[in-house]
Amino acid sequence: MVLAAGLGVRMRPLTNTTPKPLIKVAGKPIIAYGFEKLRAAHVQKAVVNAHYLPEQISAWCKTVDEPKTLISDESGVILETGGGIAKALPLLGVAPFFVLNSDCFWVDRGAPALERLRSSWDDQKMDCLLLLCNPKHTTGYDGDGDFVIDADGRLQRAHTAAMAYIGAYLVHPRLFQSAPEGRFSMNVLWDKAIANGRLFGIAHFGHWLHVGTPEAILQAEQKLKEM
Repeated sequence: MVLAAGLGVRMRPLTNTTPKPLIKVAGKPIIAYGFEKLRAAHVQKAVVNAHYLPEQISAWCKTVDEPKTLISDESGVILETGGGIAKALPLLGVAPFFVLNSDCFWVDRGAPALERLRSSWDDQKMDCLLLLCNPKHTTGYDGDGDFVIDADGRLQRAHTAAMAYIGAYLVHPRLFQSAPEGRFSMNVLWDKAIANGRLFGIAHFGHWLHVGTPEAILQAEQKLKEM
């Protein structure tokens, strides 16, 4: 699942005419970086949700040969991160699936992050497995982190000495059982998983580029030149 329905308010004025996932960084739309990771992980099908300027998102997806790409139409109402995935569940199947944000990307060091998520998955213990990064190894991110990882890999909320969630995870559809109707954030389900001891995370061995504003585009392009 590739989340591409956001309004990109902080990226204005660029997003007045272009959806944020199609804003270019180093000559490529931001969403293209995530699709490169999906191809490298041999993902066969991607579902992309679209709300803001959906015709542009659909047109870009038609240029993609692999993976096979389907559109989940949210043009009527934006459903946020959780509601968008819940709406798309009939297209996603019954097995655990990757979720990627389309407005940020990462650079791997060593084993690819998606392969590490896949190999770290334990269906008996987990409902969701997040990719996290030390804030020191990010560009364009000014937060203090989101989660801490315990010795078993379980996550708890934290905002000091914490790891940043970097827009990718592996999740089982069962987490969406009894999910709210309509619009809701994945944070609702992550808190449910935390309460049940079933939200886990792994640390990313690389760098994360958060492209949230026009200024962050230049920061990301400079960082890519240095790497």
